[in-house]
Amino acid sequence: MSFDQKEIFSLMYKLARLIVPDTRVEYDSMGPMHIPLDRMYGPQTMRSLMKFPIGGVEERMPRPLIKAMGIVKKAAAETNKINGLDEYLCDAISKACDDIISGKLYDEEHFPLVIWQDGCGEHTNMNVNEVISNRAIEILGGQMGTKDPVDPNEHVNLSQSSHDTFSTAVRIAVAMQLQEKMYPSLRTFIDLLGKKSSDWMDVVKIGRTNLMDAVPLSLGQEFSGYHHQLVNGRTRLDSALSRLYQLPMGGSIVGTKVNTTKGFSEQCIKRIAELTFLPFSESPNFFESMSACDSLVELHGELNTIAASVMKIANDIRFLGSGPRSGFGELSLPEHEPGDLSMPGKVNPTQCEAMTMICAQVMGNHVAVSVGGSSGHFQLNTFLPMIASNVLRSITLLGDGMKSFCTNCLEGIEPNKSKIESIMKDSLMLVTALSPHIGYERSAAIAKAAHLNKTTLMEEAINAGIAVEDFQQWVQPSKMLGPHN
Repeated sequence: MSFDQKEIFSLMYKLARLIVPDTRVEYDSMGPMHIPLDRMYGPQTMRSLMKFPIGGVEERMPRPLIKAMGIVKKAAAETNKINGLDEYLCDAISKACDDIISGKLYDEEHFPLVIWQDGCGEHTNMNVNEVISNRAIEILGGQMGTKDPVDPNEHVNLSQSSHDTFSTAVRIAVAMQLQEKMYPSLRTFIDLLGKKSSDWMDVVKIGRTNLMDAVPLSLGQEFSGYHHQLVNGRTRLDSALSRLYQLPMGGSIVGTKVNTTKGFSEQCIKRIAELTFLPFSESPNFFESMSACDSLVELHGELNTIAASVMKIANDIRFLGSGPRSGFGELSLPEHEPGDLSMPGKVNPTQCEAMTMICAQVMGNHVAVSVGGSSGHFQLNTFLPMIASNVLRSITLLGDGMKSFCTNCLEGIEPNKSKIESIMKDSLMLVTALSPHIGYERSAAIAKAAHLNKTTLMEEAINAGIAVEDFQQWVQPSKMLGPHN
């Protein structure tokens, strides 16, 4: 009596079900593994799941990265079809990828692996291969776990390695999240700051340097500085993104394109660009793109710079809105919730507080990204999952944070004109306007006398022999906002 391979597998499958109920047995090069029946992953995913029980759900591979892996595998399958792989296999793989890209197949049961795994993302690459293989088998009417007719290595991973697919997917995920999360919030922030600057250009207030009174400027001029900070941030981000668009797909293991067909890289990357509607192109040097993560470090550096800008802006707004009576009180911030149960009527600048905490977290993420980027050795960086996770988290935090800050704080801010005028009127630094007329030493003496005697500049100027008419003509805050004619 003889049995073919399928019959042997069927008998073993039934036997395994008797030994460990509600599981199927799948094999890899290290032997059999029991896989839960309702999971589409296979033995390599199961091994990683067992050997890397680190953290909880929050430590799992980010969803945007799994989606990007689906895009990579779909583009590869369609390219392999052009290069001769059976059409029905490629079409089934492509349809399975669609289920990942759309989110239909995404849930934590099918993609359970954590960031803390193989440093080049090999476990996640195989997790995706196994899920696509089993889903494609299901589409073709076969039995999950048999690798027949779709094998995760021979078919889904054809002309690829974990090294080029995962590093490519990271870049795709980051670029897509920037377009979805970061740029819309950044545009809103920039537009709102620009509008506030324009609306408040005639609201004259006291300036502050070294946390001390300085010469006047307008509230619009002050906000124009914030506006330009973020315009510069967006320009820097655009520049860094242009280098992130250069993909190493098709570089295979070390960048030599070994085990690929001629033209695979160009065709696959072209299809990725079509699927994402983003200007991805082939890396000019695969050895750089696969051995280093400089484009990701650079891009996160620009996120770090934006975080520094936003923290400065949020802190300034928090201080300018402090009070309402014992602080600066120059801005009236929107009030959304009670500030303290033990102090009735107190309202806190909570949006500023949340935003600055986010900025601090992004700065911390940048330390990890920098260490990871500098720690790759020879032809591979084995910190890529951690780098990817931190960059994606920073994009989400900044994007969501800026959106909330704009909607719940910046949009509703109004100048407290009476407080602004009161503070400016009492400022001693208006004496700067006297200096061109009476000299620095005499002006300084008037300011010191006013401070010592708790009087006004005008009173001390009159005591120093300056006519009231001259003082009023020389000291006009609205004429101190630019150079003299």
